[in-house]
Amino acid sequence: MDLRHIINDIADHADDFLDGVTDRKEARAGIAEFITLEYSNLAAADRKTVTDRVMAILEDENFFNGGFAGHSFDDPSDDAPEAP
Repeated sequence: MDLRHIINDIADHADDFLDGVTDRKEARAGIAEFITLEYSNLAAADRKTVTDRVMAILEDENFFNGGFAGHSFDDPSDDAPEAP
């Protein structure tokens, strides 16, 4: 079974269903729950593969370091007061 579309779907939605999660164990549990709800027909081995690959994607995107969360890319100079 080609799992790429499932892996991509879950990784694309991770910001929504893992909002505020910074702990990797908690993220794995959230991914497992998402798989149970959305892809209940997956075999146990496929569930593990999907979870592992989604976690790898999230690691690559610095999900657990806040790389894409909040206003991490805002320019801090935007907050500086303007000179008169």
